[in-house]
Amino acid sequence: MELTVASGAFIVPDGVRVTGAGSLESAFDVTGLAVASIAAAAQALAELVHLRGAPLPAVTVDRDVASAWFGMSFTPDGWQLPSPWDDLAGDYPCGGGWIRLHTNAPHHRAAALNVLGLAPESGLAQVAAAVAAWEGEALEAAVVDAKGCAAMMRSRSQWLAHPQGAGVAAEPLVRWGSSRRVPPAGKHLGKGAPATHARPLAGVRVLDLTRVIAGPVATRFLAQYGAQVLRIDPPDWREPALEAEMTLGKNCARLDAKTASGMDRPKELLGEADILVHGYRPDALAGLGLSDEEMARQYPGLLTVGLDAYGWSGPWAARRGFDSLVQMSCGIAEAGMAHFGKDRPTPLPVQALDHSTGYLLAAATIHAWRERLAGQVHPARLSLARTAVELMKSGPSNPDAPVPSVEPAAMLPEETRWGPGLRLPPAVQVSGVVAATDVEARGYGWAPPVWPAIPANPADAVPA
Repeated sequence: MELTVASGAFIVPDGVRVTGAGSLESAFDVTGLAVASIAAAAQALAELVHLRGAPLPAVTVDRDVASAWFGMSFTPDGWQLPSPWDDLAGDYPCGGGWIRLHTNAPHHRAAALNVLGLAPESGLAQVAAAVAAWEGEALEAAVVDAKGCAAMMRSRSQWLAHPQGAGVAAEPLVRWGSSRRVPPAGKHLGKGAPATHARPLAGVRVLDLTRVIAGPVATRFLAQYGAQVLRIDPPDWREPALEAEMTLGKNCARLDAKTASGMDRPKELLGEADILVHGYRPDALAGLGLSDEEMARQYPGLLTVGLDAYGWSGPWAARRGFDSLVQMSCGIAEAGMAHFGKDRPTPLPVQALDHSTGYLLAAATIHAWRERLAGQVHPARLSLARTAVELMKSGPSNPDAPVPSVEPAAMLPEETRWGPGLRLPPAVQVSGVVAATDVEARGYGWAPPVWPAIPANPADAVPA
């Protein structure tokens, strides 16, 4: 699975039809990345349908709708979502340039304030003054060592000269692990009703151990095409701005992995799952007794697909990170500042590394599922930083292109636990394949940590 850039723009694979004319304004081809990554996931679906003996379905991607899905797909009607950002999260001048503090999670906020020697109630002005007294790389290292999240702004050349940047650049877009043979399953393997041409992932159980955009985007895509997704979060995880985005199509439960009983249940769920999608850093699963070797021994038929922020090799492989931090580290924010003539870091117009990696993760999962049906278990890993390598091969957006737009009439009414709203229509059409789910967005922790019953007829799981 590869992405292709020619003359500064992403090229969609042969056989994919593209409609729409909009482009997000950026120093890079962000809309092209959206189209290419969504097309990759859709093509993987088409190939899965073809495996069942049907003709290869046609794939069509709309540029305007794809651009919109890289932002927020859900718009409340008569109520408002909270801000996705903590009041201290942002970019600050420091010795040597700029640094970004990511403080959305309470423990990340506390780590940054502790390093800066500030009280919990400190405001922006106090944080800015404290940051200004630090040299950027020293503050970055101190916050990370305190288990917080920060990123110094680097140029592209500085990143490529950095051991982590050089390591990520040498990685493949999808890092496939060692494969193993298991008994083949023909055209169906899932624990429930068999898949159909219209619902190619029906009956497939996906355990979702991801958070914050990229992983949830991947499992949302899988759910929309029939997969049964069970998401597990810790008891204290809160993300109110994104719950309507990231819980669509999923049964969402809570477990405390810090207790013996809380860790036993995920292991039981793994024994009943077909696919594990996780966002743990390379050392984190091993710390829970679920190293790659241990999972292969305990669950030989389980397909595992993982992602992280900074790649799977190099000195930062275990570093916590988010889209906005990777943009600072790898040169994207600095390139945007130069391109637009700004005096501060200028990120992408959307969190494109998250969203693109999510769709590429879904594509890799579906490709690996096809192999699993034939008796081959082939784990895969992706990272935000490696996706950034692909994006930075492209050039600026077309200045003459219109701003992407979606007609209000095309939006789909949707009820959620918080109130009504409108959801974007699918950005991609795969002929003969239905994109739908009967599990509305309900937020985190609403379901018990068990696999729900699967309808005898997969069509029963699709709204009429």
